Amino acid sequence: MAASGIANRRVNVVQGSRRARLGLRTIGVGYLLLLLVIPVLMVFVKAFEDGIANAWETITSPEGMHAFWLTLVMVAVSVPLNTIFGVVCAIVLVRHEFRGKALINSLIDLPFAISPVVVGLALVLVFNQRDGWFGPWLAEQGIRVLFTPIGMVIATVFVSMPFVVREVVPVLQEIGDDQEQAARTLGANGWQTFWRVTLPSIRWGVTYGVVLSTARALGEFGAVAVVSGKISGVTETLPLYVSKQYETFNVSGAYAAAVVLALVGLATLFAMNLIERGGRRRDQAITNTGHAPTTGPSQGEETP
Repeated sequence: MAASGIANRRVNVVQGSRRARLGLRTIGVGYLLLLLVIPVLMVFVKAFEDGIANAWETITSPEGMHAFWLTLVMVAVSVPLNTIFGVVCAIVLVRHEFRGKALINSLIDLPFAISPVVVGLALVLVFNQRDGWFGPWLAEQGIRVLFTPIGMVIATVFVSMPFVVREVVPVLQEIGDDQEQAARTLGANGWQTFWRVTLPSIRWGVTYGVVLSTARALGEFGAVAVVSGKISGVTETLPLYVSKQYETFNVSGAYAAAVVLALVGLATLFAMNLIERGGRRRDQAITNTGHAPTTGPSQGEETP
């Protein structure tokens, strides 16, 4: 009886009273409202403070449209590159043992530790055409990196590099390699093992990594600002365009461009959630029925 009372007291200590739980929830929700929800709502309000016409003109101007499409190009190039690199690097780190593994594992987190502005300055040091490490040689080959979309892609790839790796590594560690070894025992080669066993097992980790990498690439400012030169209509992404509109006192136009940037990010997140839900429903159907669902006639049936 005494032991039961002690156990109940311990549960109460862990769970807390009803007032304590409500207080913690209020703090959590209030913190999110103060730092996330209210600022985002104010962006939408400020975007149309001077009327829809000014916001629309800012967004649909040639500079605004170019900034929008250049931002999408940065995402379309950097995210696939980081996805491929992230999956390969995660497999190497988890499935292989070699000297220097700890160093590589630490270097992957370098973009988290270094300011994006420092990254941009480092790229200037490396690719400067006058006295950079590789800049003069690339200039002789007719390749210009700084103040071009090439340098912007490199900067975006660098700052968004760790996300896929860090999402996939724990998944690989969790699932182990028993299924992969079984596939090799049954005669599957390396590519077949990866495509049919490994990739389906890590796809949700890859999905989360892609979402985070996309969000980081969409909003990158510091490193891109240094290597792009902020040339309007040439090397100006949407975050740089927002900054320029604000600095030129077009406040509502800056907020309108920020709304577009936020909507693109939300659309990406929504699309990924739809893909995830569809995949989970399919996995559940396979678990319940023992085979993949079909939408047409099964093999052996005649089509009427």
